[in-house]
Amino acid sequence: MNNTSVSTSTARTPLDWFRPGTIGFIGMHLGCFLVFWVGFSWVALAVAALYYAIRVFALTGFYHRYFSHRAFRTSRWFQFVGAVLGSAALQRGPLWWAAHHRRHHRLSDHEGDVHSPHQVGFWYSHMGWFLNKENFATDFKSVHDFAKYPELRFLDKYDLVVPLAFGGLLFGLGALLEAVAPNLGTTGWQMFVWGFFVSTVAVYHVTYTINSLAHLIGRRRFATKDDSRNNLVLALLTGGEGWHNNHHHYPASARQGFYWWEIDTTYYALVLLSWLGLVWDLKPVPAKVLAQAGRDETDLQAETGRLSPQVEHQRPVSQADSHRHVPLVESASNRGLKATLAAPSQNQLN
Repeated sequence: MNNTSVSTSTARTPLDWFRPGTIGFIGMHLGCFLVFWVGFSWVALAVAALYYAIRVFALTGFYHRYFSHRAFRTSRWFQFVGAVLGSAALQRGPLWWAAHHRRHHRLSDHEGDVHSPHQVGFWYSHMGWFLNKENFATDFKSVHDFAKYPELRFLDKYDLVVPLAFGGLLFGLGALLEAVAPNLGTTGWQMFVWGFFVSTVAVYHVTYTINSLAHLIGRRRFATKDDSRNNLVLALLTGGEGWHNNHHHYPASARQGFYWWEIDTTYYALVLLSWLGLVWDLKPVPAKVLAQAGRDETDLQAETGRLSPQVEHQRPVSQADSHRHVPLVESASNRGLKATLAAPSQNQLN
């Protein structure tokens, strides 16, 4: 297996405007304007919303919590199902995605983190970093535990096959409904535009906010060595990923909403799948990790001289101190990352 050279610089390199992926990314946004041609129907909107929810779960549950952090175990065939659904989101293959995310945790908000808003600015961290050739290659060494599976390498190499196939299915569904249930008011092209273009672009920008906004806006429960934040709005939009400060404190857990009031629909779905026997061994949040919250709040309050009556109501880190990255819980964060990478791959599957 060839391991193509991967950039290790944080430098904000120019976008590769003429690369097919960049042209396609722009085309996906322009395609949303076709709604004025194909019109609207409730059934097309419902299908687009369902397709959005499925793919957000595939990205958060499988691309992120499984392939990037090994937060639960599953069978090889269901691993592939999760990878296929994640590929449908048009965010490249599971190996490329997980390799970049593991690097993000090693370098978060420091030199080498290619999508840190503190290193490269908001828009570049949101959607510029993956539009240049320096970040196009897959670092197979970072995902050696999953790179041995040929089906995953196939999805990584031919990352347009799955989304285009699903696009064809959307068109076919719309054409079928037009023929058998014309009262629904949809067509093949309408279903394609709403399901493929509009829904996919919504998935794009909602998930991108975790790279950008989740390191700028929100509250910090844990004094991690980066500027990750907890943000309820982002958590609702992304199926629980908005509890980003929690996640950076202990990335090995399958649960990112550490407390019952922190809504984490991805975790709820994983629990449901565990009841069905499709996934198992969901890694919990250790009690000692939760115990760190109160101590870290005290330290954060001491920095600013401001007091908060409850642990869950953290003050936002100001722009002035957002770059200080006090390494108060480096050991806990590192334990979570090491747990992600250290387990032998044969323990992940049946």
